Amino acid sequence: MSGIRVFTGFVLVSLLSGPAWSAGSAGQGRRLAERWCASCHLVGPGQREASTDVPTFASIARREDLPESLLAAFLSTPHPRMPNMALSRQEIADVLAYIRSLRQ
Repeated sequence: MSGIRVFTGFVLVSLLSGPAWSAGSAGQGRRLAERWCASCHLVGPGQREASTDVPTFASIARREDLPESLLAAFLSTPHPRMPNMALSRQEIADVLAYIRSLRQ
């Protein structure tokens, strides 16, 4: 079963990689993150409440060991306690652009 997951991850990464990464809109990504992610994650500096046991978007942005391709694959599959959402390739690129903007 884990072999299937690994294969699926590689397929997702290959499908999601490419020009779409640079085409993301950080502003749109922030709006998406505020809508879908802010109930658990601290997504922006103005947010006052978030779960304590999940990483902030700023801490995710600072992780050098987390390539965008892996993060994109993560965003394309549900994770525990994540709302039932299905982001498009463009929306994933937007969220990644927002996260990338937090590295500064």
